[in-house]
Amino acid sequence: MCTKHEACRSNKVAMNPTQATSCSSPKITSIKMATVATTEPESCSSSACCSGTDPSDEESDSFSSQARFSHSWKINGMDCPSCAKKIETAVNKLDGIVEAKVLFATEKLVVKSNDIAVATLVEQTILDTGFTFLSPDQKSAQSQPTGWKSVVKQNSQIIAIASAMAVAAVIKPFQPQVSEWLFILTCLVGLYPIGKKAISLAKSGTPFAIETLMSVAALGALYLGESVEAAMVLLLFLIGERLEAFAASRARSGVQALMELVPETATKIVDGQRVEVSASDLNQGDVIEVSPGGRLPADGKILSGAASFDESALTGESIPVERFVNEPVMAGAVVVDKVIRLTITSRQGENAIDRILHLIEEAESRKAPLERFLDRFSRWYTPLMMLVSALVIITPPLLFAQPWETWVYRGLALLLIACPCALVISTPAAITSGLAAAARRGALIKGGAALEQLGHVESVAFDKTGTLTKGKPEVTDVVTVSGVDETWLLQHIAAIEVGSSHPLATSLVKLAQDREITLPEAKDKQALIGSGIQGFIANECFRAIAPSKLEFALEPELEQQAAQLEEQGKTVIIALREQQVLGLIAWQDTLRDDAKKAVQALKDLGIHSIMLTGDNPRSAAAISSQINIDFQASLLPQDKVHYVEQLSSQHKVAMVGDGINDAPAMKAASIGIAMGGGTDVALETADAAITHNRLVELATMIELSRATLSNIRQNIALALGLKGVFLVTSLLGITGLWVAVLADSGATAIVTLNALRLLKFKSQQD
Repeated sequence: MCTKHEACRSNKVAMNPTQATSCSSPKITSIKMATVATTEPESCSSSACCSGTDPSDEESDSFSSQARFSHSWKINGMDCPSCAKKIETAVNKLDGIVEAKVLFATEKLVVKSNDIAVATLVEQTILDTGFTFLSPDQKSAQSQPTGWKSVVKQNSQIIAIASAMAVAAVIKPFQPQVSEWLFILTCLVGLYPIGKKAISLAKSGTPFAIETLMSVAALGALYLGESVEAAMVLLLFLIGERLEAFAASRARSGVQALMELVPETATKIVDGQRVEVSASDLNQGDVIEVSPGGRLPADGKILSGAASFDESALTGESIPVERFVNEPVMAGAVVVDKVIRLTITSRQGENAIDRILHLIEEAESRKAPLERFLDRFSRWYTPLMMLVSALVIITPPLLFAQPWETWVYRGLALLLIACPCALVISTPAAITSGLAAAARRGALIKGGAALEQLGHVESVAFDKTGTLTKGKPEVTDVVTVSGVDETWLLQHIAAIEVGSSHPLATSLVKLAQDREITLPEAKDKQALIGSGIQGFIANECFRAIAPSKLEFALEPELEQQAAQLEEQGKTVIIALREQQVLGLIAWQDTLRDDAKKAVQALKDLGIHSIMLTGDNPRSAAAISSQINIDFQASLLPQDKVHYVEQLSSQHKVAMVGDGINDAPAMKAASIGIAMGGGTDVALETADAAITHNRLVELATMIELSRATLSNIRQNIALALGLKGVFLVTSLLGITGLWVAVLADSGATAIVTLNALRLLKFKSQQD
């Protein structure tokens, strides 16, 4: 990405000749620049005001692949979900727009269109809706001003209205008429921008915005002669908006911190000379130099030597990690101990930080079922409450000869309570905080739906190789039959393994290279699914086959040796030339350091764990006994899928894996979780990923999900409870307009601040 994720803040346009992929299968492993035609749509939680608007019910949408152009802008001033929807609704009404989505976490509007000239209309619509934006040639503010001057400037409207009201209150005993007119004037002047925005929103398709309710209530109060209360309602509304803006900025702080991990500049090595360049100008293959204390501007590989890196901002791991030659290092990591040179490996917009930002954006379009229900509920809640308010106003005077002034006043109070702001924001605020808290710990969760599923998981199925183990097996034994040379055996079996990405194959080839064994060229190499591999050397067929897959019996001595090795937890293959047994090769993979702790942590949460492996039962039993986990052995990829489907039919199951062969089982599970070092296919299929490969973080993810669900229930209870109480008190005349608006803004601030507690989430594993 460009520096400070500048791509998110521009509306440069690019042709989109390719087909867009669906957001329903988001990809963690890459991110497109926001200014280029991007394939991932997002809907989001956003903005300062609240209304019962019409959020999308879909868990994920995809931008039409027919759109020729992509545009994006950074939107300023969003505080809660409704305002994001206001912008979407207004922009989607424009001719030439295929689809528009607003991303709350990164404050970005992404538009797909078939007309390049539509950008100007979109910008005008953003302004008409009451928001501002950053255009392509504008830079994001480098740093927000601080100090009392900044506070005064940001709150000038509130200060001016409060001051005018104070003056009016002071002179009221001496000049009541002047005081009354001052209150009225203050209310009208302060209400003007709110009313103007309400009219604009109504024209663009959002008639039931809080601005509309606010304007009607304030004007109604003035009509009833309640000028002091009208001004107070206005003042409390503006204070409530500021509180919401503060809470929203806190919720976005995690994302902003991620953006700031990329330095503005980098030291590039050109013809042996150090040249300072913009980080956004770096390309794959460039060589950069980073000094101690400096951050990496992009993903890279170490050219020479070794160095320690602080990756805590990305993985949550506080202890510096030592990296060696050719080992990858993520963008945003801090060099700890020495000057180091690296080769850039990531393309623009595809480094580790971009991938996390991209995931957070995608996550917003994958709403939790509860969130989608509340979105549907909010559609009819506000219109229904407006109808109830109208009935409250007209029914008592018409049917029971009650005074109009009293019931108009109470109806206006109900009108303010009709804003569903606190209810609408209760779920997305908690989910956004939960996702941000998980990302800080190096756990990436693809949206509210996945977060909610995690909280209901009862069983976790683990792949063995690369998940419970480090995925770096080493050859431990080479046993040959009489008359076969060990080097010759390694030479020919390694030759048929060349090119395979399987950990056993790469380990054997590496051993042969370390021993400086020259490998002949093998032809017609073929992987035997679930069995082994074969290839032809000098027209002879060589095979490496699992003992259980042999079509004939081994000699008793060799069979006993294979069994003994398997009982030690080793993986064994039989080497064959045609039908002649040449010997056997055994590998030992190392369990992850925290595998046993992770399984125990899940058990403490009441979650059952099971290991699924293609290994033989003896080897699987040896591994499982070390970490106290159940197992299913000798499973082909399709067997894993069937077993996971069987478990899923009984209860919620999470599948944790890292390889291509794990992807189908992960898809079959209630939720799929990929290890961060895994393949692209596994990461694409997964609903979540553990970027730092710390298995114990799995229990933390589930704890966090349960905490988030609990937080959502608290928020809904607070929102509905407060509205229910003040609905009754307003009808009974106990509370008035200013209490109603305080209840609305206060409830919104309370649920948002309650959701922000998740950002400080502490796990039992900490």
